[in-house]
Amino acid sequence: MPYISSNPRQAYANYRDLDLGKNKKNAKTSFKQAQVWGAKVGLLVFARLLVGVAQGFIFPSIHTVLAQWVPPHERSRLVSITTSGMYLGAALGMWLLPALVEFRGPESVFLAEALAGVVWSLLWIRYATDPPRSEHPKAAAAGFGGALLPTNVNHHKVTHIPWKKIMLSLPVWAIVVNNFTFHYALYVLMNWLPTYFELGLKVSLQGMDSSKMVPYLNMFVFSIVGGFIADYLITKRILSVTRTRKFLNTVGFLVASAALMALPQFRTSNGVILCSSVALGFLALGRAGFAVNHMDIAPRYAGIVMGVSNTAGTLAGIIGVDLTGKLLEASKLIYSDLSHPESWRVVFFIPGLLCIFSTVVFLLFSTGERIFD
Repeated sequence: MPYISSNPRQAYANYRDLDLGKNKKNAKTSFKQAQVWGAKVGLLVFARLLVGVAQGFIFPSIHTVLAQWVPPHERSRLVSITTSGMYLGAALGMWLLPALVEFRGPESVFLAEALAGVVWSLLWIRYATDPPRSEHPKAAAAGFGGALLPTNVNHHKVTHIPWKKIMLSLPVWAIVVNNFTFHYALYVLMNWLPTYFELGLKVSLQGMDSSKMVPYLNMFVFSIVGGFIADYLITKRILSVTRTRKFLNTVGFLVASAALMALPQFRTSNGVILCSSVALGFLALGRAGFAVNHMDIAPRYAGIVMGVSNTAGTLAGIIGVDLTGKLLEASKLIYSDLSHPESWRVVFFIPGLLCIFSTVVFLLFSTGERIFD
């Protein structure tokens, strides 16, 4: 049935050449099956669309809640800890889900994820509350960003969102550019690194066991480490908020750039795992720069700024995955197959160069000071 829906011309040729009466019956049955299959695919696409719409609210909501709850001297580490769960989830998923598929079938993956979502929602409804509007006395130890603390405001007062100021703000665009680059590199590695193992190195993923989850565990660890380093530098007055954000963003993205551009030189699975782990780990470290900066410059509108920058991140995933596929198709025409190292060089050089560009943009235009009242 999928054959007919994907190759109708050949299906018609078969219909013409074979016995007409018998083939009429077969064609009618096949097309009925194709309609059922198409309906299921349409339902799957619609469900995936709904998941995407729902997920679009998650990160802006997280930053809005954290901006209300978290004092400045705990901002970096708590944002890092909160968002590090997505990397731990990716690592555990790569480890556990294949066994679940083998044991209960592919449908069990969706059921398990849905069940986890229901459990989380029940816990959120049970325990989530509005933040206490205190002065956060411990935050005075930070010495920086005291003006960013929550204040006693009228919750019923409707404030005008300064969309024009947000969209024309260079610090906002510095965050947007870095979010784009982060997700471009992340999605390219997530979607194409398995292909690099299979076709570039001729290594089967099934034989790699748990080693394939190491890069994502590295992201989980480095994300948290970056948050603690940032808060330490700020609370000890070693660096200002602005310099701390720029320092960690620069270190993270430049090391990741070097690792990404070196990756196609590695011709063993262990070498590629090491290189990709360094790249993803230091990208996660860089999140203590750009990914927390929303709350520095616009605590009241942190969710909105996060939504704008995360839109760029989603577009990066669409562009990066599609562009990489086209680049590999072109490379296959030149090198006959994808085992040649040159076939992959441009694939990893693009995110590497984007990391350098984003570093320069963040150094020039970012700030840790509040710019939106």
